[in-house]
Amino acid sequence: MTTSTMLLLPLLLFLSLQPLTLSLNQEGLYLQRVKLTLSDPNAYLSGWNERDQTPCNWTGIACDPTTRSVTSVDLSNLDLSGPFPPSLCRLPSLSSLSFYNNNINSSLPLSISACRNLVTLNLAQNFLTGPIPYTLVEMPDLKTLILGANGFTGEIPTSFGRFRRLETLDLVSNLLTGTFPAFLGNLTSLKTLSLAYNLLFTPSRLAPELGNLTGLETLWLSRCNLVGSIPDSFGRLSRLVDLDVSDNTLTGSIASVIFRLKTVVQIELYNNSFSGELPAAGWSNLTSLRRFDACYNGLTGPVPDELCRLPLESLNLCDNQLEGLLPDSIALSPNLYELKVFNNKLHGFLPSQLGKNSPLETIDVSENQFSGPIPSTLCEKGALSQLLLIYNLFSGSIPVNLGNCTSLSRVRLGGNRLTGSVPAEFWGLPAMYLLDIGDNSFSGNISYTISGASNLSVLFISKNRFSGSIPKEIGSLRNLGQFSSSDNDLSGEIPSTIVNLGQLGRLDLSNNGLSGEFPMGIDSLKQLNQLNLASNSLSGEIPSGIGSLPVLNYLDLSDNQFSGQIPLELENLKLTVLNLSYNRLTGEIPGLYAKDLYRDSFLGNPGLCGYLPDLCTRKTRVRNRGYEWILRSLFVLAGIIFVVGVAWFVWKFWNYTKMNKGISMVKWKSFHKLGFNEYEILDYIDEDNVIGSGGSGKVFKVVLSNGEAVAVKKLFKSSRKDDERFSCSELQKDAFEVEVETLGKIRHKNIVRLWCCCNTGESKLLVYEYMPNGSLGDLLHSSKRDLLDWPTRLRIAMDAAEGLSYLHHDCVPPIFHRDVKSNNILLDEDFGARISDFGVAKIVETVNKDAKLMSSIAGSCGYIAPEYAYTLQVDEKSDIYSFGVVILELVTGRRPVDPEFGEKDLVTWVCGSLNQKGIDHVLDSTLASTCKEQIGKVLDIGLLCVSSLPINRPSMRRVVKMLQEVGAGTKPRISVKDGKLSPHCYENSSDHGSVV
Repeated sequence: MTTSTMLLLPLLLFLSLQPLTLSLNQEGLYLQRVKLTLSDPNAYLSGWNERDQTPCNWTGIACDPTTRSVTSVDLSNLDLSGPFPPSLCRLPSLSSLSFYNNNINSSLPLSISACRNLVTLNLAQNFLTGPIPYTLVEMPDLKTLILGANGFTGEIPTSFGRFRRLETLDLVSNLLTGTFPAFLGNLTSLKTLSLAYNLLFTPSRLAPELGNLTGLETLWLSRCNLVGSIPDSFGRLSRLVDLDVSDNTLTGSIASVIFRLKTVVQIELYNNSFSGELPAAGWSNLTSLRRFDACYNGLTGPVPDELCRLPLESLNLCDNQLEGLLPDSIALSPNLYELKVFNNKLHGFLPSQLGKNSPLETIDVSENQFSGPIPSTLCEKGALSQLLLIYNLFSGSIPVNLGNCTSLSRVRLGGNRLTGSVPAEFWGLPAMYLLDIGDNSFSGNISYTISGASNLSVLFISKNRFSGSIPKEIGSLRNLGQFSSSDNDLSGEIPSTIVNLGQLGRLDLSNNGLSGEFPMGIDSLKQLNQLNLASNSLSGEIPSGIGSLPVLNYLDLSDNQFSGQIPLELENLKLTVLNLSYNRLTGEIPGLYAKDLYRDSFLGNPGLCGYLPDLCTRKTRVRNRGYEWILRSLFVLAGIIFVVGVAWFVWKFWNYTKMNKGISMVKWKSFHKLGFNEYEILDYIDEDNVIGSGGSGKVFKVVLSNGEAVAVKKLFKSSRKDDERFSCSELQKDAFEVEVETLGKIRHKNIVRLWCCCNTGESKLLVYEYMPNGSLGDLLHSSKRDLLDWPTRLRIAMDAAEGLSYLHHDCVPPIFHRDVKSNNILLDEDFGARISDFGVAKIVETVNKDAKLMSSIAGSCGYIAPEYAYTLQVDEKSDIYSFGVVILELVTGRRPVDPEFGEKDLVTWVCGSLNQKGIDHVLDSTLASTCKEQIGKVLDIGLLCVSSLPINRPSMRRVVKMLQEVGAGTKPRISVKDGKLSPHCYENSSDHGSVV
C-alpha cells in the first residue's frame, strides 16, 4: 500500500461516516411519525427538525442526560388534534407521557400497553372515546394514570384491580357506566382516587372495600350517583387528607366514622341528603381539619361547639335546617377566612369577637333569625371582602370602624332592622362594587364621600328614611349600573351630574319628595333600561331625550307635576311598562300609545286630548270641532307648499351630487362584490325604516332596487370633536372602526356578513346582510315563540356556538364578543342562527403570552359573568357565561331578568328551582315532552357554561362538541380542569337573589 493511499483512507472513512453523524436518530424518526399523525394548527411542533441529530432539544421532549434517550414527552396545552399516535410506544425509555388539554379524538388502542416503561400517563382534557383499554394494567411501573375530562364509555376494566404500583387514578368527568367499582379497593398503593362527575354510574353504595386503601390521601367522588351512607370501613383511611363525596344522594346522619380520619384537612359533604343532627362530640379528634362543607342537606339541631373550636379556615353549613345559636368559639380560630351558614334557622347574636382573631374574608349568615348588633370586629384584620347579612333581625347601626374597611367589595345588609346614619367613610369605600342596605330604617343623608366608591356598580338603599338631597358627587360613579333609592324622604332636585352615569341601567327614585325638572342631557344615559320617578313632585316638561334611550323598556313618571305635551319621541321606545298617569300633561297622546291598551298609562291628566274615550271632557271636544276646519285647510295648504319645496330641493341636490360625486361620501369600502352603491343606501335611511336599536346605533331595513334587502346600522355620533373624517384602513378606537376591523375580514356561516361600510361625514354606516326572522330574543319572548320547537332551538344553539367558537379559536388574534345575548343572535329565513352586533367587540392583542384583558364595561343585564363585578375584566370565559344564559333562555323560554324572579336572575332562578322543584318546573312547557331527555342534556351544558368559577367553564370549542353529541343522541361530556369542580348550581347559589 502506497503512502498516498494510506493518507486517503482516513479521509474516505470520514466522508463515509459524515451522513450518519448528521442524520436524525431512530427515536427522532419515531417522533417525526408522531408529528405527521397530529394536526398542529399553531405550529408548536415546527421546531421538530429532521436535520437535528437527536430530538432532545425539541419542544416537549426530555432526554436522559447520560444515554440521550427520550424519557419524557409532554405536549400539554398545544391544541393538537388527531388520533393517539401509537409510535410513541416505540420509545424504549419513555417513562412520562402527557397530552393534557388537547383535542386527541380517537379511542385508545389496546396496543398502548406497548408503552411498558411508562410511570406517568396523562391524557386528560381531550376527546378520547370508547372503552378504557384493559391492557393498561400491563404497564408494570405505572404510578400515575390521568384520563379525566374525556368521553370514555363503558365500565372501568376489572383488570385495574391488578395494578400494584398505581398511586394516582383520575377518571374524572367521563361517561363511565356500571356500578361503582368495588375492586378498586385492591389498589393498596393508591394515594389519589378521583372518579367525580361520572353521571352515568348506576346508583350504587359507597364500596366498603375502599377502606382497604389505607395509604389514600385524596378521595374525590362528587356526582357519582352514590346512595346510602358512609361505610364504617372508611375509618381505616388513616392518611386521608381530602374527602369529597359531594353532590350525590347519600343519606343518614353524619357518621361518627369521620372522627377517625385524624389527618383529614378537607371534608366536602355538600348537596346530599344527610339528615339528623351534627354529632356534638368527636370533632376534637380532627386536629388537622381546616375546611368543612355540609351545605345543602337536611341537617337539624345546633351547630356543635366542638366543631367551632377547631382551627378552621372555612365552615360552610348553609341551606340546612340548623337552629340555635352560633357558638362564640367560632371566633377563636386564627385561620377562619370563610363562614357561610345562610338559609337556616339560627338565632341570637353573632359572636362579638368574630373577625378579631382571623383574617375573615367572607361572612354570609343571610336568611336566618340573627338579631342584635353587627360585630365591630369583622374587619379587624383588614381582609373582609364580602359581608352578607340580608333577611335577619339585626338592629343598631353600622359599626363606625367598618368605614375604614377598604377591602370590602360586596355588602348586603338589606331586610333587617338597622337604624341610624351610615358612617360617612362607609359610603366611599374604594373597592365596593355592591352596596345593598335597603329595607331597613337608616336615616340621615347620602354622604358626598360616596365619590370615593369608584368601583360601585349597584347602589340599593330603598325603603329607608334617608333625607336631604342626592349629592352631586353621585355623578362621578362612572361604573354605576343600578341606583335604587325609592321609598325614602329624599328632597331637592335630581342632581344634574346624574346624566354622567353612562353605564346606568336602572334608576329608581320613586316615592320620595324630589322636586324641580329632570336634568338636561338624559339622552346620554344610553344603557338605561328602567326609569322610575313615580310619586315625587317633579315638574316641567317630560324630556324629549327619553325617546332616544335605545334600551329603555320601563318608564314610570306617574304621580308628579309634569306638564306640557307628551314628547312624540317616546314612540321610538319599545316599552313593556309606561305610566304617565296623574300629572298635568296636555295635548294629544302620541299615536303609538293612543290605544285602549295604554288607557291606564294616562289617567289623571285632565288636559290630555287624544283618541282614548273619557280622557278628555265633552266640552273640550266640542270646542275643538270649531277650529277643526281651519286647521285642516291650513294643513293642506302647508302640505302642498312642503311637497313642492321638497321636490325642488331634491332636484337641486341631485344635480349638486352629480357634479360633486364623492364629496359627501368621505369613504366607501366594500368587503364583497356588491350590486348597489352608497347613494341607494342613503336614500332609505329614514325613521320609517327603523327595525331595531342597540347600544351603539339604530338599524334600518333597506330594500334595494333589485328587490333584495339589507340591514343598515347607523352608529350614534361620536363625541370626539376631532373625529371628522374616517379611513377604513386606520386603526381607530370608536365603535365604527371596531366593527369594521372585526367583521370586515370574518367569513363564517354563523357570523352575520358585513357587506360594506361608509362614512357620510355626518354619520357612519355599516351595511349587513338582512335576517328576515329578526333576533332570537324578540322571537323567543313573543307570541311567535311556538315557531321555535325544540329541534329548531337546538340547531340555533349549535349555530351560535359555532359562530362564537370561530371568533375565539379561529380568528388571529382571537375576538371576544363581549355582549353575547339572545338579541344579538339573528335568524335567517330558515331559522339558522348568526352572531351579530360587534358594537363592543374587541380584538385581543396576543403579543405577549397572556392574552390582554379588556376592562371597559361590557355586557347586558342578566348576561354578565359574576366575576366581572369585582375584576371589571372580560375574556373568552365572559362570552361563555353569556352564552350559557342564552342556552337557559332556550330551555326555559324565560328572559334573563324577569319580574317573576324578584331580585334573582335566570341563572339563580334555574338553580334554585332545580334544587327545590326539579327539572319539570324549569323546562319550557311549550316544548314537546318527548324531547325532555335531550333538553335536560342541553340544560346541563348551559349550567356548565354559567359556572361561577371561570376556570370551570368549557371552551366554546368544547361547547360545540358537546352540543353536537346531544344532537347525535350521545351523552355530552361535561369537562373539567384538573382540580375540583363544584356543582354549577351550588357555585351560583350564594347570591340569594342578588340585586346585580
